[in-house]
Parts: sequence; C-alpha cells; structure tokens
Amino acid sequence: MSESRIARLGTRATVSTVAVVALLSVITGVVNVGTGGIGGPFARLVPNVVQQAAGFTGALTGFLVLASAASLHRGYRLGWYASLVLLPVTVAQGLVQSSALSVPLVVASTVAVPTLLLNRQRFTREFEPTPTQLAAVAAIVGAQAYGTVGTFVLRTEFSGVETVTDAFYFTVVTGSTVGYGDITPQSPVARLFGLSALLVNVAAFAVALGVLLTPAIEARLAHALGRMNETDLEQLDRHVVVLGYGDLTEPVLDELGDEQYLVVTPEERARGLREHDVPVLAGDPSDEETLNSAGVERARAAVAATNDDAADALAILTARQLNPDLRIVAAVTHRENVRKLERAGANTVISPATIGGRLLVRSALGDPADASAAERTAEELMGER
Repeated sequence: MSESRIARLGTRATVSTVAVVALLSVITGVVNVGTGGIGGPFARLVPNVVQQAAGFTGALTGFLVLASAASLHRGYRLGWYASLVLLPVTVAQGLVQSSALSVPLVVASTVAVPTLLLNRQRFTREFEPTPTQLAAVAAIVGAQAYGTVGTFVLRTEFSGVETVTDAFYFTVVTGSTVGYGDITPQSPVARLFGLSALLVNVAAFAVALGVLLTPAIEARLAHALGRMNETDLEQLDRHVVVLGYGDLTEPVLDELGDEQYLVVTPEERARGLREHDVPVLAGDPSDEETLNSAGVERARAAVAATNDDAADALAILTARQLNPDLRIVAAVTHRENVRKLERAGANTVISPATIGGRLLVRSALGDPADASAAERTAEELMGER
C-alpha cells in the first residue's frame, strides 16, 4: 500500500471517529436532558441536577466537536487542537451523565484520542480567515455586545432584567425574532432601543448567513459545471501537480493511477480534461496564485511535460520558489535545454527522444538481452525504483 493511500486512510479514520463522537455527544445530551439520566455506574454518585446540566452542555459540546471534525476534514491544524481539547471533555460529560446511552460516547471518545494523536502530521493547514469571515464574526459579536450592554444599562426600563445574563438572554431572543414576551420594554426609550437591537442583530445574522451560504452555492455551481471548487482544492495533500498539458500528459496520468494528482493547464485545454473527469485547475502553471490554489506547498511532487521547454522552465521556477523541498521532474523536448531546466529547479530532467532512440536501436538489433537492458536504462533515466 502506497504512502499516500496510508495517509488518506489515516485522515479519514481520524475525521470519522471524531464525527461519530460529535453525533453521540449530541444524541446522548439531548436524551439525557429529557430523562435526567436513565441509570448507570455513577448514577448514585452524581446529583440529578448535575446530570441534566451535563446533558445540556454535552449537546453543545457535540456541536463544537462536529465543527472540529469539519475542520479536520479540510486538514486544519486548528481542528486537530480543538478535537484534542474537546474529546476529554466528552469523556467526562459521558461519565457524569450516568446514562447507559453515554457508554458508547465514552468508548468512542477514548478510541478517538489515540487515533487523533497518531495522525497529527496529517493536519498541517493553518487557519487564515478571510476579511469577509472576520467581518461576519465581528458583526455578530458586536451586535450581541450592543444588545447586552444596552439592555443592562437600561434594565430599569425593562421588566424582568436584573443581571447581565438577563440582558444577554433578551438580546438573543430579540435577535432571533422569537420574542417570548417574558422580558418587555416599559418606556419609549426601551422600546426604541429594543427596535435598534433587533435591526442590528438581524443585519449581523444576515451577513453571517451570506458568508456561509455564498461559498456553498459557488461550490454547487462549480460541481455542476465539472470544476474543482475551493473545498476540493483545499483537501488535496501529498498530491502530484502536473504543470501544463503535452503529448506525455496522458501516459503520465495513466501511470499515476490511484495517486492524488491535479493538472494545471489553461482553460482551453482544461475544458476537454473535465469532460473525462480529470481533476484539473484552469490557469497558467507559471502563475504563483494558480499554483498556490493548486496546493503546490502541500504537494509531494510536480511533473512538467509539455512540448514547450520555455513554458516548462517558467512553471518549474515558480513551483520551486513556492516549495523549495518539492521534487520536480521534467521532460525536455530539445536536449540542449536539459541544463536550463535543471537550473530552473528541476531535480530530474528526462529526454524522451533520447530514451526512445536507445530503445529503438536496441530493439532493432533483435537481441532480447539488449531490449531488456534498454528498458532498464529507460527506468534508470526516469528515476524509477
């Protein structure tokens, strides 16, 4: 089994176990909120009110673990750290809830911890929120702070507001447009403030929903058009980047087989590759932004095998600058350009014309031993093991 396949299996196992823990935590917490626990090894030692509180927080923890599983699915190191902190919490909550339903939660959480630790190196992506995401978070936090502080300051103008918790509760209920009616403004000033809090919170949630839904809609459109979306690109790891398209590209892709790879080529060629379900990113393979989108910094190797040595040299130079440790193999069209591609940053430069000439001559001699030697020579020139 190849190293890349082992890596993918480890990543999937980690994400799956954490996601199972998240679902069990939510289900167990919701059930125990209603039942108060249905007996278990610690039922006599844990007060009923503590069991119910643990059930409520267990459901919330489950949603947080689910979010960390989603981060792990995209390879974020932040998701790994969050899962490492939350999994012991789910174990403790499962024990405190003293429910027979919490036994699978404790077992799954216990199994997930070593799985997470063993696959730590699989999650290396740094979380870099976009300005839009930061603006959405700031809008929600600012709206909640505005409503909470304002309500608490005007607490004498409201019925039922005595603490900061009451003020926060009123803000959330108002912003969600639920309006239970247990806290009501008693003066014109309080009514005007409540109206402003409603408008500010609704606007903030609208911004947040736009940030969340827009990428999802774009991803669905990209999938319908047969294009790789941002999520697909972000999931690539330890893959092979094929820089450009040439006569050797199809044999290269056939040889890659089940390996993860991505072809980077201009739109006119990418359109035809998409029709054959080839993972492709439309763009200039010598452009830094395009190669960053292709995840060249996470790639295990790059192959440049177009019919244009000058274009290959530019693509190799760019890839080498973005990832100094990347292994780059190039196929040269004109033998006099071998040194140029090596100076551009290629680790290995192969001349298909030279290899083909040797094979033709030795095969023409009609000696099986010479033909086998020619094949071995070709393998050595291509760096195969």
